Amino acid sequence: MTIRFDLLKESGRARLGLLHTPHGSFETPVFMPVGTQAAVKTVTRQELEQVGARVILANTYHLYLRPGAEVVEAAGGLHRFTNWPHPILTDSGGFQVFSLSKLRTITDEGVAFRSHLDGSPHLLTPEKATAVQNVLGADIIMAFDECAPYPCTHEAALAAVERTTRWAARCQEAHRRPDQALFGIVQGGTFPDLRYKSAQELVKLDFVGYSIGGLSVGEPKSLMYSILDETIGLLPRERPRYLMGVGSPDALVEGVLRGIDMFDCVLPTRAARHGTAYTSQGRLNLRNAKHARDFGPLDDACDCLACRQHSRAYLRHLYKAGELLALRLVTIHNLRYLFRLMEEIRLAIREDRLDSLRGERGGTYEP
Repeated sequence: MTIRFDLLKESGRARLGLLHTPHGSFETPVFMPVGTQAAVKTVTRQELEQVGARVILANTYHLYLRPGAEVVEAAGGLHRFTNWPHPILTDSGGFQVFSLSKLRTITDEGVAFRSHLDGSPHLLTPEKATAVQNVLGADIIMAFDECAPYPCTHEAALAAVERTTRWAARCQEAHRRPDQALFGIVQGGTFPDLRYKSAQELVKLDFVGYSIGGLSVGEPKSLMYSILDETIGLLPRERPRYLMGVGSPDALVEGVLRGIDMFDCVLPTRAARHGTAYTSQGRLNLRNAKHARDFGPLDDACDCLACRQHSRAYLRHLYKAGELLALRLVTIHNLRYLFRLMEEIRLAIREDRLDSLRGERGGTYEP
């Protein structure tokens, strides 16, 4: 079984859907927490389930280097290796090798790079990236692509688009598992004509779903939204649409308003590690001295473990004392905050009031 996407309702450009996979179904729009090394940092499977996670993301580049695809295969695949029985998405590793600009060389064949762990040489091609993902066994996998940096010239972005299209076709040829859905990735930087070119070429290849890559890489959010406006209408209405690497509350709302179905980002877990909590009143820095005698919860509106059982003063104390429990509790809270936000968004789509929700909550969606 590959995935099936049921488009249940449209409200403006926002969409309510149901994505079916071999390991279960989940509602869209959806936020996917990132488990880079096959673990969402500091939290357990049970805690992820309790906060509302139904699909997680893992990283092909990191798992290829450590522990190695052969170890995951011997364990019975990524679901058994991690004991996560629900849907999993893996990226192709393309963004990671491209971000290591001092360690890699790009050619039409693929990307030659040195491991950030031990300096060992590797060549990651579209065929290899696909084969590794086939072995890992995620429900949704990504085509190998070239992500152009921001800013870059039109010429450089064009070369990345053309290579991404060629690599996408090679990924399709190499893909061996009908129980995995392969998504194409639209590139083109911040150039509308290149986004058009990339989308048109990938749609002709007829992927199960389409990702939008190369955004949230340093450009202003207003520019990201403009590029989304230019790109969304080029993608098939009946296929799922995934905006990669985006997870701030404001961008989730704006992305859904423009027709995005899926998001992922390390932001909620990374913010927690730096003492930042998302709340219905905006972002909160728990390291600030003003919380030292604040015995109220992180967020009166939240039902997570941290908010039900602990105060801001206690959480600040944990951070100041260097206790790892602080990271766990605030990670749980931040994830629950985003999942509650997505629940509100889906309800607002059902009731045709997503614009009103943006107006009501806009002041709390800090970048």
